Amino acid sequence: MPAKNYLLNLFSKELYEKLSPSFKEVFFETGVVLHYPSETIEQVYFPLNCLVSVTISMNNGATAETALLGKHEVVGINAVLSKRPTTTQTTYMVQQEGSVLKIDAKVLRQEFNQSQELRDVLLDYTQALIAQVSQTAACNSLHPLEQRFARWLLEVRSRSESNDLKITQEFIAHMLGVRRAGVTQAAQKFKEKGLIRYGRGHIQIIDQQGLESSACECFSCLRKEYNRLLGGRQDLVL
Repeated sequence: MPAKNYLLNLFSKELYEKLSPSFKEVFFETGVVLHYPSETIEQVYFPLNCLVSVTISMNNGATAETALLGKHEVVGINAVLSKRPTTTQTTYMVQQEGSVLKIDAKVLRQEFNQSQELRDVLLDYTQALIAQVSQTAACNSLHPLEQRFARWLLEVRSRSESNDLKITQEFIAHMLGVRRAGVTQAAQKFKEKGLIRYGRGHIQIIDQQGLESSACECFSCLRKEYNRLLGGRQDLVL
């Protein structure tokens, strides 16, 4: 202790040391899929400095992101909450390369059943995750692309803790479930306003406050909810 993952830092020293022998640090490159749809989740991952996109795909091939997971979160929480073998309808793909702490889902579930402390942390986090999925669904349905694009950039920045994002406009379009041309137009407007710079496979946030002003209320709503559920234990989460 302390770990690079926010949730692990919420654990007491005793709980972390009990689980520590079961953790293994693993590095994943961009594009690696951690969990496929309908695949039983056998491993749970606590991101240290990578980002994981949770996406859902339709029969026509269209894809949209339902959640974004980073150092404030855990990948595969549903395998811990259920007594039965757990599958998912979504794909968990590494968006930005980095390291995670991996643990067997059975080991974490066994401790979850025994430890009130672990249950408190992971159940509070689950509420925060549900809030993120719900807010993202509403945002994608109700808000203009420019506002959604700004919100998405801010979410990536908050989890990577960097203004330099290695990301393509094509990928962003897939995550937002829109055409690339729409993302290109929005990026150009943000560039003209002095909010971002961008090149091939790279976006740099220049004016975070300006970007927050261009985003919808969803980013601030989620930040408040994460901090309400988890931030009282430490510094602000997002």
